[in-house]
Amino acid sequence: MNVVISIFVVFFTLIFSVYKGIFVGYPLLLGFFVFVYISLRKGFLLKDIIKMSISGIKKAFIVLKIFILIGAITGVWMASGTVPAIIYYGILHMNPHFFILYTFLISCMVSFLLGTSFGTISTVGLALMLIAKTGNINVNLAAGAIMSGTYFGDRCSPMSSSANLVANLTQTDLYINIKNMFKTSIIPFILSVIIYFILSLKAPLHIIDSKMHNEIINVFQINWIVLLPAIIILVFALFKIDVKISMLVSIAVASIIAIFIQYYKPIEVLNFIFLGFHLDKSSSLQNILKGGGILSMLKSFVVVFISCSLAGIFDGTNMLSNIENILMKAKTRYDLLVYTTITSIITAAFGCNQSISTVLTNQLMKKSYLDKNIDKYQFAIDLENTGIVLSPLIPWNIAVLVPATIMGVDSIGFIPYSFYLYLIPIINIVLLKYNNKYAFSDASS
Repeated sequence: MNVVISIFVVFFTLIFSVYKGIFVGYPLLLGFFVFVYISLRKGFLLKDIIKMSISGIKKAFIVLKIFILIGAITGVWMASGTVPAIIYYGILHMNPHFFILYTFLISCMVSFLLGTSFGTISTVGLALMLIAKTGNINVNLAAGAIMSGTYFGDRCSPMSSSANLVANLTQTDLYINIKNMFKTSIIPFILSVIIYFILSLKAPLHIIDSKMHNEIINVFQINWIVLLPAIIILVFALFKIDVKISMLVSIAVASIIAIFIQYYKPIEVLNFIFLGFHLDKSSSLQNILKGGGILSMLKSFVVVFISCSLAGIFDGTNMLSNIENILMKAKTRYDLLVYTTITSIITAAFGCNQSISTVLTNQLMKKSYLDKNIDKYQFAIDLENTGIVLSPLIPWNIAVLVPATIMGVDSIGFIPYSFYLYLIPIINIVLLKYNNKYAFSDASS
């Protein structure tokens, strides 16, 4: 009973912190100490609890490396003109009659290249939202398309911290997971494209603000060369080169471009890599093209760090065994996906964070998959198709609150328009319901 009460206390503390804009790391740290105390009361020695925490923390280190590289690459891609070029060419070739569809597709492309939802939202997402507001587009519709596209890459980019976290938790190969993610998202993606196409025709862009377009070419040198850092990521991904290597090469090339084409000093580029990119106050783009940097990822890592240590304690003490026993009642592959979906929604609501949801769902469901001899790659894809895309649909989850704040919209209004996010679990559940063979038995081959 103490465990249940503590979970609810931590849950409401997390909700309160999100509502008040307090960093969720604080209530998570409180939760950590609460569960350490419960473990001590259950008779576990402090040294053993510390070992359990360290065991869980080890799973976070691979994500730390990715976080560092994501922060660095986001900052230096802005300095090199890579992100501005993507925005520039997107606006240049955008048909106002298909604005919502373009918004979804551009967000998909940029998020796949950056691998970070917040990085995509704070750059191209904000730019597209500004265009939507000046063009008399329903802001919730535009925000829904942006969110769908943003979490397209956050789910399946080789640079995504969530994709790397799932691969690490399930001990699976990242690129096999990405292949499976594309397979299971084909139908949801096509349906989303059709829906956004229809909505685009019903709500065309009436005014295109060219000021942003002109300001970009005034501030940056825009040509095909500045797209090289993005091209490197795509090419290296095709050859399944380790994502950390591809990101390091991309950072190096972007740094060279920033120095020799955008004419930033080497010390400025280093500053952008560590502290984030920014423009002079005189530029109208200063509130759009900014951010990134290794330091910007610190809070995200702290959240993953603490949640992984908590998962280590839960695992070592079997504190959640009663819940796991309930989830063990799943009998079919379809049941497993349904249980994983429900668990993901609860953990996303409880944890208020995508990473916490992933870690806790993995913790609660892995025994059920092992018990049914389900391939670990199927478990990995179920985590990707549930918690990763459902967290951005929980209004108080920071996966929603932060993007909503950046775009200047309500955190609830755009959720019905985020079609891609909820079509993924719905379509996959339906397919398994009517075809229980719909699985990746050869996923690890």
